[in-house]
Amino acid sequence: MKTAIFGGTFNPIHSAHLAMARMAADRFALDRVLFIPAGHPPHKETATPFEDRYRMVELACAVDARFMPSRLEEGNAKSYSILTIERVKVAMELANAHALYFIIGADAFAEITTWFRWQDVIAAVEFIVVARPGHVIQPPSGAKILRLDDVSLNVSSSEIRRALGRGESPVELPSAVAEYIQKHGLYREA
Repeated sequence: MKTAIFGGTFNPIHSAHLAMARMAADRFALDRVLFIPAGHPPHKETATPFEDRYRMVELACAVDARFMPSRLEEGNAKSYSILTIERVKVAMELANAHALYFIIGADAFAEITTWFRWQDVIAAVEFIVVARPGHVIQPPSGAKILRLDDVSLNVSSSEIRRALGRGESPVELPSAVAEYIQKHGLYREA
């Protein structure tokens, strides 16, 4: 069983997230991709409650049977990747014979050595690194990586939130996610 972790704030989840996961699953024959919204990310603040972000992920994951939403990072504790990896291994009963991957953008991967217990992170997973313009992929010693170089998805969650705040309906949102946002009044400017 080949499982990939795809974590993020998903504030909100959008078409580029889904496209990256689909391309990774297709290219590397992944059986499942766990979409794990960060409960309390150490490097970002989010005003959107976890439950709303989780529900949007759940709706977006319905498009592909390989996609699974996960509540592993729900709560007030900091969302550190190594703790999530350890929880995934226990929850999924992954033995060493099962491959565990971690989908990550090249921009975030460039900061891997700043992460909590980063040496344990690179020892625990194989990274699927999504190329981003202007970012050179230079893995630290011991990191195992697979590359997705032909992904050209220029979508920004920040831009989507700004457009939603102006009352626009960004095309980058899956329709079920856009409906949820509208129904619950998320991202509206005060």
